[in-house]
Amino acid sequence: MPLSDDDCELERLHRAYIGLPSILTVNGDRMSKSIENLKNAFAGESQANRRYLAYGRKAEEEGLLQVAKLFRAAAEAETIHALNHLRIVGEIGSTRDNLNTAVSGENFEYREMYPEYLSVAKQEVNQQAKWSFDVAGKVEQVHAGLFSKALDVLKEDKQLPPVDYYVCSVCGNTVEGSAPEKCPICGAPKASFFKVL
Repeated sequence: MPLSDDDCELERLHRAYIGLPSILTVNGDRMSKSIENLKNAFAGESQANRRYLAYGRKAEEEGLLQVAKLFRAAAEAETIHALNHLRIVGEIGSTRDNLNTAVSGENFEYREMYPEYLSVAKQEVNQQAKWSFDVAGKVEQVHAGLFSKALDVLKEDKQLPPVDYYVCSVCGNTVEGSAPEKCPICGAPKASFFKVL
């Protein structure tokens, strides 16, 4: 008895989940819609994760520790959903591929996306948006450089040397080695940096 489209889709998802290539095909239009839906769901779950973490911080500030914990738990679940969607779409490649994708994404953000957003914020005289886009764009350029450096090392079949990374809790600036006395992007003091574990 032939499998229905739903059975074929379930088989493909199961095979993707356990890391096997799909041996079944589904109507091309339907598959492309499923992929589009997975990508949209990835974006939504990723945003929910960040939103819930922010809500959890606010709950902590208000002394609502159990609510904060609930938001953090839900954020973790949203991360699992997002990673499942990303894996099924096939957008997690080799580390070299992932670094290339990261460099391209960061380059796009600091060269095109944030300058455009910054221009609109300036036209609208929205100072908070202007600041946020400005520092994010500068940090994305830093990220592009760090990812490019890592990619260059991997191209030589070497390992990155051990180094600590510090992130500015105000603007997201990411530095190697040790935190600077003052963030070169937003001016925050050294105490604003945290070490990435």
